[in-house]
Amino acid sequence: MERRTFLKTLGGVWVAASADPMAAATALAQTPRTPRASGRPRGSEFVFARVRYTSGDWDFNPKVAANVLNSVVEYTTVPVYRDEVVITLDSKELFAFPFLFMTGHKLVRFSKAERDALGRYVDGGGLLFSDDCNHDVSGLYAQSFEHEMQQVFPAALAKLPNTHPLYRAFFTFPDGPPQTSHELNGWGDDTVHDYLKAVTVRDRIGVLYSNKDYGCEWDYDWKNKRFQRDDNTRFAINIVSYALTV
Repeated sequence: MERRTFLKTLGGVWVAASADPMAAATALAQTPRTPRASGRPRGSEFVFARVRYTSGDWDFNPKVAANVLNSVVEYTTVPVYRDEVVITLDSKELFAFPFLFMTGHKLVRFSKAERDALGRYVDGGGLLFSDDCNHDVSGLYAQSFEHEMQQVFPAALAKLPNTHPLYRAFFTFPDGPPQTSHELNGWGDDTVHDYLKAVTVRDRIGVLYSNKDYGCEWDYDWKNKRFQRDDNTRFAINIVSYALTV
């Protein structure tokens, strides 16, 4: 379903979760539960959907979905579908998912059908989060993905200011996007990228683009999160929250 339909089905639980956890729990308890079709998510469940594209290593960082979904459960009362869903941009089911994730190191090349569908998806309120595993603005993934965005959207990718609502969508990040441990690992361009880029449609982010390698940062077994001093998946909650509520 489209984002607006998802929110109507959810009954505003996400908004309540960020403002008043007790109210959110009450709202969730009162949300009607429809029977689950075999192997398919309910309409009220958040789904982590990954984009499969034929030109590159779309399936890198396989533990990201489970880790992010665990954080949604940990910090909010939004029900989740436990399994990652893999989808192509030209799928007829694309509009069922308000949030899409894509990543990789290699070439990004879409077909005309995929470009057209992505344009309609964003125009309809969906959000694509694309993360560059190379963390290299001159790398193959970065250069080819940015080229694809220029083909699809008249408004090019632009840097987001650190005052953007994304950085207050759930947790507060006053300095903008949090640094990852991979940015200065001697690989890629070995630079801290203190910004994210976005395609904005009608004052809303439709494509969010990172050279910070959040995929590798979040690619660990969620059970090991307890050993970390700071939970580095908290920014993922901001991205998902923004995708569902703005």
